[in-house]
Amino acid sequence: MSLSVVAILYSGCGDSGSDGSSNEEKENGQGKSKEYGNGEGKGKQKGKENENEHSDSDDSSSQNEKECKEFNLSEYRKTESLTQELKDSLSHMGNEERLAYDVYMELYKYHKDNNEIEIKPLYNIATNSETKHISIVQDVVKRYELNVSDFTNVDESIVTNNNMSSENMPTGVFDVPEIQDLYDELINLGQTSKENALKVGCMVEVTDVNDLDIYIKQAEEGNAVDIKAAFVELRRGSYEHYWAFDKSLKDMGVKNGCYY
Repeated sequence: MSLSVVAILYSGCGDSGSDGSSNEEKENGQGKSKEYGNGEGKGKQKGKENENEHSDSDDSSSQNEKECKEFNLSEYRKTESLTQELKDSLSHMGNEERLAYDVYMELYKYHKDNNEIEIKPLYNIATNSETKHISIVQDVVKRYELNVSDFTNVDESIVTNNNMSSENMPTGVFDVPEIQDLYDELINLGQTSKENALKVGCMVEVTDVNDLDIYIKQAEEGNAVDIKAAFVELRRGSYEHYWAFDKSLKDMGVKNGCYY
C-alpha cells in the first residue's frame, strides 16, 4: 500500500510522547522546515507558497493555549447533529490511533526480544501519547453515544468501543479492513531493522496527518467545534511524533531522517 504525500510542520507545543528533545532544540534544528515522504521511499519538497498550508482558523492564540494543555473535550460545545461522514471519520481515527499504539509496542517488543535493542521512541510515544489519543476519540464516541450501528465503515466495534481500555483491546485487530492491511504491512517492514522500525513511525504519523487534514475540514463544514478540536489535538501530536522519529533516525546516522 502506497502512503500519500503530506507536509509535516512542527506546530509548537511539547508532547509527552516525544523523544525528550525540547521545543527549542526542534526550532533550532529541523523543526521549522517542511519535509515530504511516502510509503514507497520517495519524497519531495515544496516552496514557500505553501508555507501556510496548515494554518487553520484554529491557530489563534486562544486555541493554541487549549491545544498546549491537557485536552478537555468538555471545554467545547456539543454539536447538535453529526453527519454520517463525521461519524465514520471518528471510527476511522479510533482505529488509526490504535494502529499507532499496536505497531509501536509490537515493534518495540520485537526488537527488544529478538535483537536486544530498545527503540525507546516507539515505547515512549505508544505509552505516553497514543493511549491518550485513543481515549480522546473514545470520549467523543461516548459523548454522542455512538455504537457499531452508527458507523458504515466497520463490521464490528472493537477499537471504537468506548468502554474498552486500550490495554484490553486485542493486539493487531482492527474494525476497518484497510487499517488491518496497513498494520500487517508496517509490522513486516518494521521488523527488518531498527532503521525501518523508526521509518515505520514516520509513515504512521504521515498517514495520520493526511487523514486528519481531511477530517478537520469535514468538522469545519459540519460546524462540529468539539470534533474539530479533538482532531486538531490528534494532528498536533502526530507532528510531534514525526519529528521525534526524524530526530532518532538522524541520531543513528540516517542523514535525511524521515525525509526519504
